[in-house]
Amino acid sequence: MKITFCGAASGVTGSCHMITTDQHKILFDCGQFQGGAAEEARNREPFPFNPAEIECVVLSHAHIDHCGRLPLLVKQGFKGEIYCTDATAELLDVMLKDSAHIHEQEAEWKNRKAERAGHALVEPLYTADDALDTLKFVRPVLYDTLFSLNDQMKIVFNDAGHILGSAIIELWVEENGKSKKLVFSGDLGMTNRPILKDPVTIHKADYVIMETTYGNRLHEANATSIKKLLDIVVETTKRGGNVVIPSFAVGRTQELIFELNRIYDGDSEYKSQLKDVHVYVDSPMAMQATEIFKNNAQTYDDEMREFIMRGDHPLDFPNLHFTRTSEESRMINVDTKPKIIISASGMCDAGRIRHHLKHNLYNPLNSIVFVGYQAEGTLGRSLIEGAQEVTLFGEEIAVKAQIHNLEGFSGHADRDALYNWITGFTQQPHDIFLVHGEMDAKRDFAAYVKEHKGWDCVVVDGISEYELTEETKLTGKRQKQEPEEKPAETAVEEFTSPTKIDDLKLRLMEMHETLDKVLSNTGDAVGSDASPEKLAEIKNLVASLEKDVLNLGSTITKEDRPADEELPLEGELPPKEIPDKEEKKSKKK
Repeated sequence: MKITFCGAASGVTGSCHMITTDQHKILFDCGQFQGGAAEEARNREPFPFNPAEIECVVLSHAHIDHCGRLPLLVKQGFKGEIYCTDATAELLDVMLKDSAHIHEQEAEWKNRKAERAGHALVEPLYTADDALDTLKFVRPVLYDTLFSLNDQMKIVFNDAGHILGSAIIELWVEENGKSKKLVFSGDLGMTNRPILKDPVTIHKADYVIMETTYGNRLHEANATSIKKLLDIVVETTKRGGNVVIPSFAVGRTQELIFELNRIYDGDSEYKSQLKDVHVYVDSPMAMQATEIFKNNAQTYDDEMREFIMRGDHPLDFPNLHFTRTSEESRMINVDTKPKIIISASGMCDAGRIRHHLKHNLYNPLNSIVFVGYQAEGTLGRSLIEGAQEVTLFGEEIAVKAQIHNLEGFSGHADRDALYNWITGFTQQPHDIFLVHGEMDAKRDFAAYVKEHKGWDCVVVDGISEYELTEETKLTGKRQKQEPEEKPAETAVEEFTSPTKIDDLKLRLMEMHETLDKVLSNTGDAVGSDASPEKLAEIKNLVASLEKDVLNLGSTITKEDRPADEELPLEGELPPKEIPDKEEKKSKKK
């Protein structure tokens, strides 16, 4: 078995890892590179493999740096299936269509300039049709279900707690009479965060591919960041300014809505101070993503479920407004009343947030608050690093507003959370490969693990291939000597271990009373000497029933909207750049 690291190998974006056996080739993720011009240009470089030879893609979650090159993969010959959690599949429909729209409009804008200058025209990275073709290959799978990718590989998705539908992937491979287990962390979330469950701890692995976005940094407590945000809002609005929050449409925006809901609908000391401050979520994609959140109650943590069962609407409150049309978006900046503006994209490189920055950055009364990771080369990174002037839509804008960076809201695990997760393995994995981090973060985290746990980690640097034998080798070079590894348990045996069955019993007992019949029919089987295969079948059934029951019990109802309401997509370019299309609206996807 081999691993080829094809993206997120030297930085944070472009996640893509190829697993090769003597018979099969699969991918973990196929993400887009994001950042400055140099990073964006990497998206047009050839894949370091033949897309037509890839049998399937196993997708960890729906963020563009993990899924954004899937349409390009399909465009270049991939015809396999794309496996992901069911919530990721719903988000993928929104994310890929929006990404294609951005690429099309960027190409259109560049071509108008190129045509006037007599330069060659460019093609979009991919189109809306390419995105639609890609969605045909998506195969949703529930968390905690065991299934076969092919005759050599079995797989399970576990909750990663990063965004809705995010997954830690367990992959068992049978090759040459040996069984090996590989765990891909995807992006890990912080523990004790609102809405989503904590990341699942995995106890056994022969090989681990692990993200290290914040491998050398600690986040302040989430509660501290919430208080800081509220203090910023109160101080800014009192002096007559706006609070602009660049936010990822999927995950961070819903968390902000949830936290603000607790203020506006609760008994907080801030409630009276904010009663006249309105909150605008100006992101069509965030609005669509919020509806998907509402339809996936099975992924929520206990606190969120309690909100739902009480009949509360945790993603809505009286002062909250979702803006749909371009005209509504423009009116936010016409209104002179102090307000909170939440808009995407989170790194400020596309979307409506750029308009709000143009109208708010120059005013010292305003505050810009960052609540997520800012990649190298992005406008967001420039602002938090102290840029005094930025260019937006060809215009130089002075940075006079106050800039704040609240890392406590980050959806990524910090160093300590990453360390706690890796030490969940009951014995040292044969190899731990560190990816999805800037080089300093990976090196520092590797040193921290070595110092505190005594385990060696491989700091992946650039496109590279590792042969996973008894002694892991970088192609052509010996990396290190290790004791002979212990064969992993088979997938079915591990999936139905005593610990897993104890968890299954608890899940069965906690399910809705309408499952009494299921409890009576399966209780004896779970407590008996049923075969591992039978127990695996029961576990898969329970996962499916769990989703149906929790969503059936949800009292959340969708906001009434006109059936023919149309939404402009996230990457809409400014009016002055496309004057002939200003009044047109994109068809709702």
